[in-house]
Amino acid sequence: MVSPDDVKGYIQGGLDCDHISVIGDGQHFEAVIVSAAFEDKGRLQRHQIVYAALGDRMKSEIHALSMKTFTPAEWKEQAS
Repeated sequence: MVSPDDVKGYIQGGLDCDHISVIGDGQHFEAVIVSAAFEDKGRLQRHQIVYAALGDRMKSEIHALSMKTFTPAEWKEQAS
């Protein structure tokens, strides 16, 4: 079974993240991801970047992933 830490590691392995947190039950996961790679990207493009980092794991190991994606500036604004 895949753990939230596994998913976090998979994403970090393919995407430079300023912040990442992942929770989940082994099949369904929720992630908050902050990356400069999201600059000037829409929501769909951001999700595609994360899916690319996960590769085939989305087809085999991870049943569902809900994510919130932020640029560093958006994350800083969110925290204020």
